[in-house]
Amino acid sequence: MTRTVYVNGEYLPETEATVSIFDRGFLMADGVYEVTSVLGGKLIDFEGHVVRLARSLKELDMQPACSRGELLEIHRELVKLNNIDEGLVYLQVTRGSDGDRDFVFPDPKTTKPTIVLFTQNKPNLADNPAAKKGAKIISIEDIRWGRRDIKTVQLLYPSMGKMMAKKAGCDDAWLIEDGHVTEGTSNNAYFVKDGTIVTRPLSTDILHGITRKAVLRMAAEAQLKIEERLFTIDEAKEADEAFTTSASAFVMPVVEIDGVALGDGTPGPIAKRLREIYLDESRKAAI
Repeated sequence: MTRTVYVNGEYLPETEATVSIFDRGFLMADGVYEVTSVLGGKLIDFEGHVVRLARSLKELDMQPACSRGELLEIHRELVKLNNIDEGLVYLQVTRGSDGDRDFVFPDPKTTKPTIVLFTQNKPNLADNPAAKKGAKIISIEDIRWGRRDIKTVQLLYPSMGKMMAKKAGCDDAWLIEDGHVTEGTSNNAYFVKDGTIVTRPLSTDILHGITRKAVLRMAAEAQLKIEERLFTIDEAKEADEAFTTSASAFVMPVVEIDGVALGDGTPGPIAKRLREIYLDESRKAAI
């Protein structure tokens, strides 16, 4: 089945969708993106993604492509047109194309941003078998640029990190900078020790995860102890359990770090509980 996608105001078959070769997203990675999960045909944490999108655009002095209301309408229409029950909606906004290549930003008065959205059908997104098994991760050096709080399309090194993990027979990688864990390649990182959840505090060093915010709020409401501080990979290896959060994987238990099994080598109770709470609450609040 051919997907219907959205490009600059038009709903098109994916086979007919085009973007200029001079688009700055293609030439300069000059763009930002968001990914919103769909459960039961409804959008999860949509408002959080829209707010973060606006922040990313502002930090890059980039113009919004459309309003919040228009974005919601486009998301819902794509979910409907592509018959998505469980899956993802990918949104990307770039600085557009002024018909040539130049390091200097084009004039926003004459060059409109490019906006692209498409869906990905992911049956059993919530009932992901990987969450029952847990993820094995490796640690690698974090050599990304310094503004990881901006959700840009500069994803080459995270992609390389995923491949390093795959070659090592693992599922993902956690990034290390100045001796401390920053985050995963596409997720925020946590470990649990003696009932306390530990995760790195917000800064320009990590992405301000929408799922992170929701899960920490739910953990606090469940009266779980939380510490937002720097931590080392060795601390994580000695943890009782660990997990990651992201919009596409929700709460994903981690069962092994650099070949060291955590606990009994199976998903821990706090990670499993938070996943259940998050999915339950998110379904209730979905729009």
